[in-house]
Amino acid sequence: MDPMLKPTSSGGFSRGNNIPATAVPHGFNFWTPVTNAGSLSWLYDYHRGNNEDNLPTLQAFGASHEPSPWMGDRQTFQVMPSAASGTPDASRTARALPFRHENETATPHYYGVTFENGLKAEMTPTDHAARMRFTYPGKDASLIFDNVSNAGGITLDPKTSSFSGYTDVKSGLSTGATRMFVYGVFDAPVTDSGKLKGGGGDDVTGFFRFDAGKDRTVNLRLATSLIGVDQAKQNLAMEIPESASFQKVQRKAQSAWDDVLGTVEVEGADADQLTTLYSSLYRLYLYPNSGHEKVKGKNKYASPFSKATGENTPTQTGAKIVDGEVYVNNGFWDTYRTTWPAYSFFSPKKAGELVDGFVQHYKDGGWTSRWSSPGYADLMTGTSSDVAFADAYVKGVKFDAEAAYDAALKNATVAPPSSGVGRKGLETSVFTGYADTATHEGLSWSLEGYVNDYGIARMGQELYKKTKKARYKEESEYFMNRAQKYVKLFDDKAGFFQGKKPNGDWRLPSDQYDPRVWGYDYTETNGWGYAFTAPQDSRGLANLYGGRAGLGKKLDTYFSTPETAGPEFVGSYGGVIHEMTEARDVRMGQYGHSNQVAHHATYMYNAASQPYKTQEKVREVLGRLYVGSEIGQGIHGDEDNGEQSAWFLFSSLGFYPLVMGSGEYAIGSPLFKKVTVRMDNGRKLVVKAPKNSDKNIYVQGVKVNGKKWTSTALPHDVLAKGGTLEFAMGPKPSAWGTGKDAAPVSVQKDDKVPTPKGDALKGDGALFDDTSATTATVESVELPIDGSASATKGVQYTLTSAAADKAPKGWTLQGSTDGEKWTDLDRRSGQSFAWDKQTRVFSVAEPGAYQHYRLVLDGSATLAEVELLS
Repeated sequence: MDPMLKPTSSGGFSRGNNIPATAVPHGFNFWTPVTNAGSLSWLYDYHRGNNEDNLPTLQAFGASHEPSPWMGDRQTFQVMPSAASGTPDASRTARALPFRHENETATPHYYGVTFENGLKAEMTPTDHAARMRFTYPGKDASLIFDNVSNAGGITLDPKTSSFSGYTDVKSGLSTGATRMFVYGVFDAPVTDSGKLKGGGGDDVTGFFRFDAGKDRTVNLRLATSLIGVDQAKQNLAMEIPESASFQKVQRKAQSAWDDVLGTVEVEGADADQLTTLYSSLYRLYLYPNSGHEKVKGKNKYASPFSKATGENTPTQTGAKIVDGEVYVNNGFWDTYRTTWPAYSFFSPKKAGELVDGFVQHYKDGGWTSRWSSPGYADLMTGTSSDVAFADAYVKGVKFDAEAAYDAALKNATVAPPSSGVGRKGLETSVFTGYADTATHEGLSWSLEGYVNDYGIARMGQELYKKTKKARYKEESEYFMNRAQKYVKLFDDKAGFFQGKKPNGDWRLPSDQYDPRVWGYDYTETNGWGYAFTAPQDSRGLANLYGGRAGLGKKLDTYFSTPETAGPEFVGSYGGVIHEMTEARDVRMGQYGHSNQVAHHATYMYNAASQPYKTQEKVREVLGRLYVGSEIGQGIHGDEDNGEQSAWFLFSSLGFYPLVMGSGEYAIGSPLFKKVTVRMDNGRKLVVKAPKNSDKNIYVQGVKVNGKKWTSTALPHDVLAKGGTLEFAMGPKPSAWGTGKDAAPVSVQKDDKVPTPKGDALKGDGALFDDTSATTATVESVELPIDGSASATKGVQYTLTSAAADKAPKGWTLQGSTDGEKWTDLDRRSGQSFAWDKQTRVFSVAEPGAYQHYRLVLDGSATLAEVELLS
């Protein structure tokens, strides 16, 4: 495998955006060589920054916590060996050392390089620490300490050959990042030391000069902590005591990665495919990252979610110290489609630990991060942890499910207090059914919201089965209804989803709409990119396009309409962005595999009863877009936290998590003749396709544990038990998977366009104005039925709190045919609202058709909105 996959990315074109990070799986730190020590984005260029001799140069070896170059690095610390005589020059260009890639070894558990001057540098990781070894070619042996900027400090103690320091370095999107502390100790005597100029700054730059002894080798044991210097010393003592040799640390790190890489064993793969496969496993399990430390035997962490409780000092954080395990570094819009279901499939035990680590965000700071970098970064659309964790729960992963559900419920029903948490536009969208154009990328927020609502509905169904708590049943019905509200944003005249203005008009008149234009309503794509973002209800979506055949035709046009990345299509971006050129270079029409929003689209042909086209497209992607590791092609597009990698892993096995939250996979076309998957629960799944080849890409038949399987959907619980999945492959399309009930699971069960329930109330006043921004204090509320001449059957109703402590605790919903004689339909008592501006749903106990409704409270209370769903 290759941790680099040749990092040839730039801000103008992404080829994976990966770095040769040496780390343990899900480790606290990355340790990486750095070609640009002043960068917080692209840390390592394979050859783009070569010197005048066309050789790459390294300027540092650094601690990194970068989840993506677009998010930027944080909590950095750098060292660089020098064989120069006298006091070394700290300037980045002067200290840079050239090397050749054939003299470089990059693995997950070890990085080593021999520079052109003969100096050799090596490093191997633990969770919070690393061992480094520097072998010098002559009598001069120095090491420079530095950082990206002067945001930090270092204290040198030459008498003990040790140092300590802190770093506040962080990118603009490193929301919540706290101070990191370092401590290191060398095994060689220091003969000279001091601060230096010319590096990142006077406070962070210094050097040690060593007596390197006869073997000319200097060893460094280095640890980090987000709590304090003393904790860094403890982390070092626990993970790399003085007695732990470089080889011992390396063997332990290799063993951890061997366990991960041993998850999948393949027969019938060429060298390039094996490189891609095992590099994908590495990328998948590199993230997310632990943020906790062992303090006197208990896991604790410095919170990036809560307010600081003190001031930082050079030796101790001012951050709030919280008990528990936490994980960070994950952008859920990027990862929910493949990364999280991959953890649930390959390593369900670890998946539960990771989910709990993100639910800890909610327990600590009140919300689960949308983009954890490490805290609440305000980026991307959707609260996609909702469906990611729901999917895990439906698949039997063990974690604190009720807390995870509550975090998702809050995302979906509470207008957030700030832009970095929750769902944007929810102040009105929870009532109108969509986020309008007043919300940036409101259509994307809406469509992603329906996917997440489906996940919440499915999780609620499962929790109701387990706990019999009535609210889970009520809420699951409500969210399943919301999951079909994508129909509100389908412009049938234009034939695409587009945004609506606050007044309900389309953003553009239908005859002026062009789906090739990027931006505006759409996150990092255009109208084509969001034309199929309703996998939770593929049959309902198909019905919008005229039925299954219509969906197939729409997909055909999608894959045949060229993406030109032309300046006439830049839309709201104002210029051609890298996602446009990457999508163009995929050369599969409008399908931009280079970005996550497209990743389910190839599998949507299963919903069109044309699974052979899914098989064609999946094999084309596998055959063209995950090759070329030897020539520096890397991964096409952004490889965000293992997402592109997980797509490859699933698709090469022959199935994919198309309908997140359903507990099912969609069958594609396996890449290899035989794959053995060893899950961390001890189960083993063998996928066989003995006649598989570059020509035999079409599925002729499927057997599960020897029994014929005719559906394109595979239940997770069948695969998770282990066994055998066998594909019969051939060179021509077959009728397999085209039967009446062979399509993916869908909310809609018939050939009609979905008609989700909506609010039957229409009236003046704060309680009926479709916003939680206005409030009213009432004791009884007449509910104005829209078109009250006809009877309305309300099946559910919602109440939205203003301030949680002023919300009603009890009430009665009543109905009347004449406005004089009232019938109790639903009575509640002992109720509470957990949050301000929370929308709660209740099912009507005795529903019936009435012309008049009213809500009678048990005393005066303040509400923001009332809905009656019919």
